[in-house]
Amino acid sequence: MNRYETVTLIQQMEHARQQLHDLYEEYGFGHACVLEQSMLLDELINQYNRMFQTKKLPHYV
Repeated sequence: MNRYETVTLIQQMEHARQQLHDLYEEYGFGHACVLEQSMLLDELINQYNRMFQTKKLPHYV
């Protein structure tokens, strides 16, 4: 994954985090859409972490 792809992934993570925050504010913690968004954000974070564990790339954040 090159620097552009890494920056894009970071942007996706930030967007997903903001969506999670907005959904939480509107529906509360236990709502299905909040849990689904949380899982989506978790997967993006896992993808980011795997990228650095396997390739030993420098963190850009």
